[in-house]
Amino acid sequence: MTELGPGPSFLEYLNRDRPDLLPGTRAALPADAGAQVPHGTTIVALAYADGIVMAGDRRATMGNVIASRRIEKVFETDTYSVIGIAGAAGLAIDIAKLFTVELEHYEKIEGTRLSLDGKANRLASMIRSNMPMALQGMSVVPLFAGFDTFSGSGRIFSFDITGGLYEEVEHHSIGSGSPYARGALKKLWQPGLGATAAVQVAVEALYDAADDDSATGGPDTVRGLWPVVYTVDSSGAHRVEDAILADMAADIIATRTASGRES
Repeated sequence: MTELGPGPSFLEYLNRDRPDLLPGTRAALPADAGAQVPHGTTIVALAYADGIVMAGDRRATMGNVIASRRIEKVFETDTYSVIGIAGAAGLAIDIAKLFTVELEHYEKIEGTRLSLDGKANRLASMIRSNMPMALQGMSVVPLFAGFDTFSGSGRIFSFDITGGLYEEVEHHSIGSGSPYARGALKKLWQPGLGATAAVQVAVEALYDAADDDSATGGPDTVRGLWPVVYTVDSSGAHRVEDAILADMAADIIATRTASGRES
């Protein structure tokens, strides 16, 4: 019998030959496992005139303890898309990395990129396969966004722990600070934003989330830590430089201090 060659899905290959390497097939955990691992929050994404912006704060928490101040939660998955993670940090990072390999594998085997809808559906399938871990308190809830080369616009997709896939319009946020970030996005977002203005909105939304949610980290001027921010447009995904984010954060702090909003 002839052995089948590699297919376009790296995830299917692992399912067939090495299921033990998949994040969702790990051994059973204690009932309170979710409280014993670092969790990451908060992620925001918004559309602007030429594409999308996605930003994430740098804090991971474990109960009432700050587990990390330097975690990165937004990753470039391919030339035209990015993923932001919330939930069990280690598992979420594993899924983000596996998703990146899945897209690379598909492109090498098929010689073409998946459509943005195809990428979102692949990610939904991966989240669905993590259900056993989610039921043990190790849920992963990503936010996915990218530039659709067919429609020529930026698009944002959210998920639930069952793998449910939803396209969001204009902007969205996930994580424990998301109610506060969404409030800021509703007030600050407007159609036709330029890239710089959109990044400013994302940074300010995270600042508002950190102001009210202890699990969300704000700009850290002492350690020089700023959010991880990506823009994605027709030229691809680009990480915004820390120097630009530092200036934006300084402007926000100065404006609010002068107006007495920080009192």
